[in-house]
Amino acid sequence: MVIDPKSTEPFNIYKLLIGSILPRPIAFVSTMGADGIYNLAPFSFFTAVSANPPCIAFAPMLSLAAKRKDTLNNAERLGEFVVNVVSEDIVRPMNETSAEFPPEVDEFEVSGLTPVPSDLVAVPRVKESHIAMECKLRQIVEMSSLPLGGSLVIGEVVRFHIDDEYFDDYRIDVDKLRPVGRMAGFSYTRTTDRFDIVRPGANAPGKPQR
Repeated sequence: MVIDPKSTEPFNIYKLLIGSILPRPIAFVSTMGADGIYNLAPFSFFTAVSANPPCIAFAPMLSLAAKRKDTLNNAERLGEFVVNVVSEDIVRPMNETSAEFPPEVDEFEVSGLTPVPSDLVAVPRVKESHIAMECKLRQIVEMSSLPLGGSLVIGEVVRFHIDDEYFDDYRIDVDKLRPVGRMAGFSYTRTTDRFDIVRPGANAPGKPQR
């Protein structure tokens, strides 16, 4: 099968992307509107992009009606956001926030999750999340203003919050964290089935792990 994106409906291309790029980590992003109302939403187009300085990125897509996400508007206006890591114990309340709510709805209240103050940004983090990253906006790269077009939101992590029991000499205990990943459709995946392959030269001093 060979597919030409230019001659294919964008929604079908979207299905190909989410069915091919698997599993995807979830950025559970908290922001704040101009009226002070908190916003909380999950995004599975998410990755780390730099360690020095520490930068992460997520990509909110426009709706089928080419409407911007509240998260994108809030991050652009305030220049701050928090990315909370999704573990198995909060995946269901996280899912509650994925609905298309109007800006005046506080998704913390919808989900029952608890906002707690951050150290360096005005946006709260999710108390129930075991890892949270306070971010200052570095750049927004708009890919397209068409329906299902996306913007890449890049933020510099200015503070990490990690529950003590998950932290050991700058390594995260994944078995305790139990993060979840996004698959296609309504499916998620756990990280309990893993295997190791040692990279060539992995023992070289000072070489970072990928």
